[in-house]
Amino acid sequence: MSFELRQATSADLSFVRELTCRNMLRYYIHYDLLWQDEAFDVAWAGRENWLILREGELTGYFSLSRDARALYIRELQIVESAQGRGAGSWAIDQIIAIALLERRPALRLTVFKNNPAQNLYRRKGMFVQGEDECFLRMQLDFSTPVL
Repeated sequence: MSFELRQATSADLSFVRELTCRNMLRYYIHYDLLWQDEAFDVAWAGRENWLILREGELTGYFSLSRDARALYIRELQIVESAQGRGAGSWAIDQIIAIALLERRPALRLTVFKNNPAQNLYRRKGMFVQGEDECFLRMQLDFSTPVL
């Protein structure tokens, strides 16, 4: 099966919001956090958003942001029926390619401590840079600082 990317538009907002809520609500509940559609919408509007399609079907999406230090994965969500079938791994490969093309020094993300997706991130070479009560901050370095 082959995957492809399509830049998301405002018409895709309800799909990505519902997918994110469905996938993440259990973590929000576990850590006693409040899901807010409005907050999601505002954050999503300020990011670069890509839909993941498999054979023309919406399979998931990812959201990116940037600063001088890194490319950040703000969201990576896969529909439940496609989880464990390579879509997330393929998406991370695409994101790594973007980071390398842009010569970003690192790729970073935050993941709930109890989210098994962290195993995928570790397989892709990411390591835990820090943590708090809910989240792991993970990073993949592309350059070594000069001493």
